[in-house]
Amino acid sequence: MPTKEKKQQTVSELRDIFDRAQVAIVTDYRGLTVKEITDLRRRLQKVGGDLTVSKNTLIDLVTRDMDSWKAMEPFLAGPTALAIGFDDAVAAAKVVSDFAKEKRKVEIKVRGGVMEGKALSVAEVKDLASMPSKEVLLGRMLGSLQSPAQKLASALSGGARNLVYALDAVRREKESA
Repeated sequence: MPTKEKKQQTVSELRDIFDRAQVAIVTDYRGLTVKEITDLRRRLQKVGGDLTVSKNTLIDLVTRDMDSWKAMEPFLAGPTALAIGFDDAVAAAKVVSDFAKEKRKVEIKVRGGVMEGKALSVAEVKDLASMPSKEVLLGRMLGSLQSPAQKLASALSGGARNLVYALDAVRREKESA
């Protein structure tokens, strides 16, 4: 396949990725082996994400036309790998952060990211990674919604329970008499 067609295909694939993505974390992958890149890609895929390595000029060509991704331009310098989160932005950030902590000998440097049209600094990406996962937040919300209902049910059943105890005490008293 000629080079121009390959570039057009890559641009089309990148456009599709950005159309579906919630977050893109821009990293420098220098020093990582193919095995380590594959490991990171698989980890991201487990949480509904992906790792894409592409030329900065092609990424810039795609994001320049997309309002929500224009903020990525300052991060595109040097070898670039994009950690993309399709389903859960927090999960993708956690995977990249955990991978970077594990592989300290090989530096995977986070340059920044973009989420909902807003550029994220390295510190903001770390903050995103430290947030509880979607499942934990949903569990907390469900627990807080259930709590008042449980208290109400307990209060309502308390009166009925006391009535049953009183009737049982009266029954015992009559039986013993």
